[in-house]
Amino acid sequence: MPDSPWIMTQSWHDLLFAHWPVDVRMLQEKVPPGLPLDVYEGQAWLGVIPFHMTNVAPRGIPSIPFVSAFPELNVRTYVTRNGRPGIYFFSLDAGSTIAVATARTLFHLPYYAATMSVDVQGSTVSYSSRRNTTMAVAEFEATYRAIGPVQPPIPGTLEHFLTERYCLYTIDADFRARRLQIHHAPWPLQVAAAEIRVNTMANAAGLRLPSTAPLLHFSKRQDMVAWPIETLA
Repeated sequence: MPDSPWIMTQSWHDLLFAHWPVDVRMLQEKVPPGLPLDVYEGQAWLGVIPFHMTNVAPRGIPSIPFVSAFPELNVRTYVTRNGRPGIYFFSLDAGSTIAVATARTLFHLPYYAATMSVDVQGSTVSYSSRRNTTMAVAEFEATYRAIGPVQPPIPGTLEHFLTERYCLYTIDADFRARRLQIHHAPWPLQVAAAEIRVNTMANAAGLRLPSTAPLLHFSKRQDMVAWPIETLA
């Protein structure tokens, strides 16, 4: 962890990690120069991650109803810089216009406002999202649940490669690479089952998913803290 104090907290709930193996060259063409693609045994991966958040607030400031809790849906891949593995986001859709404006301004992240709903009935999560745009259609609709016991990912495994990452990378308006570091406990992962009825999230980013079934994992909750974003040399 960084020596400086963390500045923000978030709690993530009912996450589905849906991952597809994708062509390395196709993916690298979409990732900015200076952020080398990270692969597992020669294979690149693209993830679509629906969840919802609470406790989104700066350090020392209480959560505010209707501001600190909202759904989010990420499309991401994996990169590394100076030996630090991290996440690169193609898009982050959120059900909060305030969160979208703040994240775009402060963190240079590709956030989009969306109309979203999350319904949790017992162990089953029903999730829907539609980006509020007249451009490329970006929709996701699925029902998912855990079907296995909780097991933190084991170092060296694909599950560890896809989830145990403690920073994200982005590019600012001056094309400089920037990194935001986070910290949380190891992921309490479970094998998942999902019925994904609609998914045009990758298409909206100019990417193509294979026709193969995704690798699915579930996590009930993760609490995290984040540090200020930094510009890399």
